[in-house]
Amino acid sequence: MNTPLRRLATVVIAMFVVLMGGATWVQFFQASALNNDNRNVRTLYREFDTDRGPIVVGGAAVASSTPVDDSFGYLRQYVDGPVYAPATGYYSVIYGRSGIEKAMNTELNGSAGSLFYTRIQDLITGRQPKGASVELTLDPKVQQAAWDALGDQTGAVVAIDPSTGAILALVSKPSYDPNLLASHDTAAVREAWDALNADASAPMLNRALNQTYPPGSTFKLVTSAAALESGMTPETPIAAPDVLPLPQSTAVLQNYGGEKCSSTGQMTLADALRISCNTAFGQLGLDLGSDALREQADAFGYDQDLTVPLPVSTSVFPAKGDIDAPQTALSAIGQYDVRATPLEVAMVTATIANDGVRMAPYLVSSVRNQDLTVVDTTQPRSLGRSISASTAAELTAMMTQVVQSGTGTAAQIPGVAVAGKTGTAQTSTTEAPHAWFTAFAPADAPKVAVAVVVEHGGSLGNEATGGRVAAPIAKAVIEAVLGSGS
Repeated sequence: MNTPLRRLATVVIAMFVVLMGGATWVQFFQASALNNDNRNVRTLYREFDTDRGPIVVGGAAVASSTPVDDSFGYLRQYVDGPVYAPATGYYSVIYGRSGIEKAMNTELNGSAGSLFYTRIQDLITGRQPKGASVELTLDPKVQQAAWDALGDQTGAVVAIDPSTGAILALVSKPSYDPNLLASHDTAAVREAWDALNADASAPMLNRALNQTYPPGSTFKLVTSAAALESGMTPETPIAAPDVLPLPQSTAVLQNYGGEKCSSTGQMTLADALRISCNTAFGQLGLDLGSDALREQADAFGYDQDLTVPLPVSTSVFPAKGDIDAPQTALSAIGQYDVRATPLEVAMVTATIANDGVRMAPYLVSSVRNQDLTVVDTTQPRSLGRSISASTAAELTAMMTQVVQSGTGTAAQIPGVAVAGKTGTAQTSTTEAPHAWFTAFAPADAPKVAVAVVVEHGGSLGNEATGGRVAAPIAKAVIEAVLGSGS
């Protein structure tokens, strides 16, 4: 073979190598990325042409797929869409998935590893493949009660079974209708998406899981736990000045409305929690120190990542070195840079209700294939002990006094002992404070722990307190649980 032919052969061979290498790269190494690319229309059609499994609450589907006569094959539809949107999320041709639709996508579309044998059976029998159903822990009566009680106010409600961690209610307002984003009318979907994102009230924000707030006086439960764990008792006398000068500064800490907590300048720890005395807890925070407060907050779940399986924003207590004495006093009453999600506040209360053991919260109870066979079940899981059983019992008694004769009387239920704590969290000098209430009941045999936050005082604005605005909402949720037999 002469030199020109050898050179031509070399070039041709090189071209074949490049061609085969490129094809291999695209078909093997880039296959996953290309399949998941939103611009891949064939993948989109294939996914939407699958009979996606339903999302089930209380035995009824709140999200399901209906056959339609278009190129996508099935349309995702939501029952009571705004009520369940914080849990279900949306399933959109254009904007993908969120909520359970995203977190449990492989189960819903039938591609999860747990459904391998189901896919083999479908292949052998020729049965049309179908996604699994995902059953949530939400109780429809409790969810509706929380939704109705919150009304038109902006905020969130979370209810948990203290003994298991199962989430019984997950409400965030304002909400949105996932049906608007599930439509196959792409122009209408884009219009709805733009309107939702332009809405200053942020209706697609899951305030229950992904918004952190200053917890205000609900954090006094953490401070009280740190005090009891240090050796104090509910009857230990603590300082309760009319005004607390903050060290290293000219600022002072006052009580709500400038009120006096005690004519003697002292009161018991139990009474300080009962009437939510700011100066007493500010001084208590100084006495305990920031390290003790941080250690107790972390034991309750602050500064830890969490999924339920939806991602949860991290609740925060200021890091060591980032907090001085006056900031420690403010942190002890849930102000300064302390931030918590409503789920975290509910978890603290649920932990107290569960004798000090913190359970992992979860939203998915089970997964069933199309034969209704259970292929996966969430087992309750302990995250460890946050406080001793004796401390939990003392806190329970103290919280019961809050509802019996303190700031939380609006949560009283005839014949039921309710343990609770109010909170009024300052956000700025120009906006009304957030109103909080957290509680569990019955106090002697807890079935539910609940946390409620109403942003900027809700309908009462600057006149709002946690006891006036949030406590009645928590009461309605507790009554729904006890009435439903959950």
